[in-house]
Amino acid sequence: MARTAGPTAALAGVPTGLQSQGVWVGRRQLFVRFAAEAETATMYTAQAIAQELQRAAKRSAFHSISVGGRDPLANVEFLEAAFEAGPLPLPVMLDVDGQRPDEVATLAKSVALVQVTLEGGGMEASSERALASLKVAADAGLEHAIVLAPGEQVSDPQLLRIVEQTHAASDKTVVVIHPPYNTPIDRDRRWVTLIERSAALHPDVRLSLRLPPPTGTR
Repeated sequence: MARTAGPTAALAGVPTGLQSQGVWVGRRQLFVRFAAEAETATMYTAQAIAQELQRAAKRSAFHSISVGGRDPLANVEFLEAAFEAGPLPLPVMLDVDGQRPDEVATLAKSVALVQVTLEGGGMEASSERALASLKVAADAGLEHAIVLAPGEQVSDPQLLRIVEQTHAASDKTVVVIHPPYNTPIDRDRRWVTLIERSAALHPDVRLSLRLPPPTGTR
């Protein structure tokens, strides 16, 4: 019987760079990026990606590995196999939209940080499953965070509702709020007031600027 190569996935390479947002913003990372439809992709086996990460970590110094891109948890079997083929040389951050909470539990033993990112204008519509993902991470004893990167049309009451719901899901969540790119926060007290109101709802809320590309990677 022929041996199978195991699970494979289409990746947009294994770039290196500075994390653009969230808890580890500014950290130098290795990125495992699942390719979007319009991106040039390379097929990797789980064994190959594990070996590539090990080689890269030996060539230079990195803080961690970021697993993200287009719906990484749709490839949970690939990630399981890659993690088991390790050991991976660095802590792993899972950067997801939170819409697959069951798969978060599947990878819990191999991940250090689960970072759920809600962005754009439809944040509330996807918040229920995102909060479920946070609860799964909390129950597994993982460090976990929610990143709120609202579009211009998202109101402060909407953001505050998500912060309140986050606290109900897990009071250990790190909440990071990123204003839109090029927002003149030095001339707008909206963000100071928002964090003040958020802090009354949850103990760990942070305001941070994202690193735009090409400096920041995600």
